[in-house]
Amino acid sequence: MGEHIIKLPDVGEGVAEAELVEWHVKIGDIVREDTLLAAVMTDKATVEIPSPVDGEILWLGAEIGDTVAIGSPIVRLKVAGEGNVKAAGQGTAPAAEAEALAKPASPKPETAPAPKAKPAEAPAKPAPSPAAAKTIARPSASGAPRPEGEKPLASPAVRLRAKEAGIDLRQVAGSGPAGRIGHEDIEAFLARGPQVAKASGLARNDAIEDIKLVGLRRKIAEKMTLSKSRIPHITYVEEIDVTALEELRAALNKEKRAAKGGAERPKLTLLPFLMRAMVKAIADQPQLNSLFDDEAGIIHQHGGIHIGIAAQTPSGLVVPVVKHAEARDIWECGAEVARLAEAAKSGTATRDELSGSTITITSLGAMGGVATTPVINHPEVAIIGVNKMMVRPVWDGTQFIPRKMMNLSSSFDHRVIDGWDAAVFIQRIKALLETPALIFVD
Repeated sequence: MGEHIIKLPDVGEGVAEAELVEWHVKIGDIVREDTLLAAVMTDKATVEIPSPVDGEILWLGAEIGDTVAIGSPIVRLKVAGEGNVKAAGQGTAPAAEAEALAKPASPKPETAPAPKAKPAEAPAKPAPSPAAAKTIARPSASGAPRPEGEKPLASPAVRLRAKEAGIDLRQVAGSGPAGRIGHEDIEAFLARGPQVAKASGLARNDAIEDIKLVGLRRKIAEKMTLSKSRIPHITYVEEIDVTALEELRAALNKEKRAAKGGAERPKLTLLPFLMRAMVKAIADQPQLNSLFDDEAGIIHQHGGIHIGIAAQTPSGLVVPVVKHAEARDIWECGAEVARLAEAAKSGTATRDELSGSTITITSLGAMGGVATTPVINHPEVAIIGVNKMMVRPVWDGTQFIPRKMMNLSSSFDHRVIDGWDAAVFIQRIKALLETPALIFVD
């Protein structure tokens, strides 16, 4: 029998370290070749690490949430044959590394246990008096006042007072003989602050659960903290009449014509129309399609428009990117959004598909609220927020008529984008969405 060391492989070009987000095995498990051992995350891409050999897990080299350098040992297995760890000077691993791996992850000092001192004999307790033997001990305030099903003892006056105060006497510890509840016990119960339980059966829950921030959740937290700490946000909210847009969208979705390449055209949502409107608006104000290097004081203004689509997944918020939206028509935008959304939800999106955006759209869909204050995706300088669409009465000059209305809540980096320029940008998008035929005019 021998031992085999598995090191963290190269999980991406230019990546020096990764965060361990999940163990699929534990010490003592028997694994086969290609059994998944762990999952690590770098940027926003999760990579699974399989076992290259059969064996028994002897040692795990990191805990969930640890950052591990590429090439660091992460698993040691007992395998049939020699393995890849041999005696010092003969194996593929350095002697120092082999020695370190041979030790448990958290070794305990091997010291002889100190001799136990012989406890002093406790003095004999006097036998309880007959009266005390009949008295039930007062229950602890930290535990249940009495066994389940046991009725509390109290006078009619105490019961009336408890009823008026909304107190469940079953939750009150009695200090009187046989656990009888008195007025002083009611006062003590009320003095403890929020009532543990009332007659309705509701009970206070003082549990505290500590949840370690790891994986994608930690990266989201770091990204949002960086954005809010560095970028002075200005948020602009505008109301959009999307009645005509929705009518056009419904008509286009009824068309079953084939797209380029013969494939059936995808079903259009609002997003492809918004993306094309943004492309046209950015053509007039290219500074909105920029990344701001605040360390160097340089604005990188991009020609290619790479629109990030913030998407909620079971693992958390990710931002798949539609690359070169300026070169895609409305159906190509729709097809790419659908493809990336599915890849993000299934966890198969690649690192390249989750990076490289120059401006972002965030939408909460039907739960989008009336207005939001979206956080800019650092180092971008703008983010467009889509709010909930709803039918509202709109005055047309002579009467109120029902119209489909939607707010855009958009944030801008005020170091780079002035409030006036932000307003002009959103007003241009508004004009295009309210007269959607203009979106198709080159």
